[in-house]
Amino acid sequence: MTSLTHASLPGTQKATASLIEICSVRVGETLFGVAISHIVEIVGSARPQPVPLAPAFVAGLMHYRGEVLTTVSLRELLGLPRLERPQDILVVESSGGCFGLLVDSVGEVLTVSCQDFEANPSTLNEYRKGLFAGAYKLKGSLLVMLDPERLDPLRLSPEIAA
Repeated sequence: MTSLTHASLPGTQKATASLIEICSVRVGETLFGVAISHIVEIVGSARPQPVPLAPAFVAGLMHYRGEVLTTVSLRELLGLPRLERPQDILVVESSGGCFGLLVDSVGEVLTVSCQDFEANPSTLNEYRKGLFAGAYKLKGSLLVMLDPERLDPLRLSPEIAA
């Protein structure tokens, strides 16, 4: 799969109101989204097994369909405190394979117009620009887009260490 950018969203080559389906998730007070095309499954109320000496963003490991899946804590990447309750996990596919994305809760599937997409603002620090793909303007709020390629644990390891 390729990295998610506004230019690579389905139908953005046309000037018409192209639509894309996004799975909405919450972490803290912020609404995030992942393109449905990258989501394999939603695993609710999961507690991954911790991994000693792993980077802080690794929430742990979990059994998934006979495989061991590394999970990434979006809370940790955002500098938010850990929750002491089970959270939801999105099983996400990237070019490096599948991984779990630990979020506070999974919301609804939203259909958004590519015309409502805004790139990351220039005032956003480089670390956050590396995590977010931009945002969609919704009625009364923003939906911050997450790109599985940017959140893949294999990619995050060297970037976080730097």
